Amino acid sequence: MEEVKVFLRKGAQHRVENGHPWVYQSELDYIEGEFQPGDIVDVYNFRQRFIGRGYINPRSQIIVRLLSRQQEPIDRNFFKKRIETAWRYRQTFLAEPEFCRLVYGEADFLPALIIDKFGQYLVMQTLALGIDLYKETIISVLEELFAPDGIYERNDVPVRKLEGLDMRKGYLKGSFPTQIIVKENGIPFYADIENGQKTGFFYDQRENRRFLEPVVKDAEVLDCFCHTGSFAIHSALYGAKSIHSIDISEDAITLAKKNAAMNGVEDRCNFEVANAFDALRSLVEEHRQYDVVILDPPAFTKSRSSIEGAARGYKEINLRGLKLTRPGGFLITCSCSYHMDRDLFKAVVVDAARDAKRIIREVEYRTQAKDHPILPAAAETNYLKFLVLQVVE
Repeated sequence: MEEVKVFLRKGAQHRVENGHPWVYQSELDYIEGEFQPGDIVDVYNFRQRFIGRGYINPRSQIIVRLLSRQQEPIDRNFFKKRIETAWRYRQTFLAEPEFCRLVYGEADFLPALIIDKFGQYLVMQTLALGIDLYKETIISVLEELFAPDGIYERNDVPVRKLEGLDMRKGYLKGSFPTQIIVKENGIPFYADIENGQKTGFFYDQRENRRFLEPVVKDAEVLDCFCHTGSFAIHSALYGAKSIHSIDISEDAITLAKKNAAMNGVEDRCNFEVANAFDALRSLVEEHRQYDVVILDPPAFTKSRSSIEGAARGYKEINLRGLKLTRPGGFLITCSCSYHMDRDLFKAVVVDAARDAKRIIREVEYRTQAKDHPILPAAAETNYLKFLVLQVVE
């Protein structure tokens, strides 16, 4: 097969040469050779020096996603080596590697591939055309390495449409109940891998939830955007007196109640279906106070153009969260919006504290769990902010 060469224009190569795995349409100079969308191509700089090998899709703004910096075959053995390496990394750093994000796309050098391991079940997302073409190969590697009882795909994600792919979900191997039990920090949780958000469970806060232990003992806790109750149940098991949890999704709250009951803490957990923005406003008007307030909202922005609106949203919830925190208590505030960078997020919270007339001090500023590794050369892989503040007065 003829080798296809993609040449970057002069001045546009630095980001990719420095380790970023994406080539944008705007960085192209010209392409040599015939190709089909999804084909493997080689990327060169303007001096005709090889940079890397990846898959191409002219429909996408990210025209090439690099799989390798070597001129090596992209075959079954390639995927096996990559997945084995990712698995070794998890086993090195995680106390419970059976329950983890096994492959985190670009940060595991398998762009647009997400695989979550829920014990004997795997959930997979192939979010770009080039990786979707290797789906059967990847399934076969997963069967060889893990012999899972089942594999499920959650490709019901709008981003696939940008790649010319359909949205779908369903069994790739086996047939099994899609409400399964996962473990996080030794604590069991139900996860809905068919209808839950993303792949059904968020492992990225694992280490941050452990950080709650000294903070929540004997505390009255408010947990906003609680999803299926992970922060709430960790808080209860770490000795919180009471937890008031709020989420807009009725399905999430139903599962959160089941999780509380499974862990024997339902007597201290009060789950409410409500819009967290409205609930925070009402609680401030009622002059309610809590020892610990947790804010873990979904991403408020998916693009650079909507940062301003997102900043307003983060400021509003943090302003109210700070007002609801007793002096001496703690605000734990999170953002999973990559575009809301760490400095900007902190600045928004500082601004909210000024308007709320609260004096705050930083206890810890953390990021995502180790099974969501970060590539320094690809800022997009570093998305989670977990800021712990003490409200001094």
